Amino acid sequence: MAKKPANHGNEWTAAENQRLRKLAKENTPTRVIALKLGRTPGAVQQHASEEGVSLKPTNQRPYGTRG
Repeated sequence: MAKKPANHGNEWTAAENQRLRKLAKENTPTRVIALKLGRTPGAVQQHASEEGVSLKPTNQRPYGTRG
């Protein structure tokens, strides 16, 4: 059975919401956001949808690459 993330079942804090918005704005992939926040990718997607945060990639270079 898979191990549950550290924040499984916990309420989202204001700091986590702020970090979610920042990471989404930086075009960070959902899986990476989930790892950084200690949540599952599904939980991140659901919460982002509830908060009105778009996780769709923008037309820019992928996360972590340079041009």
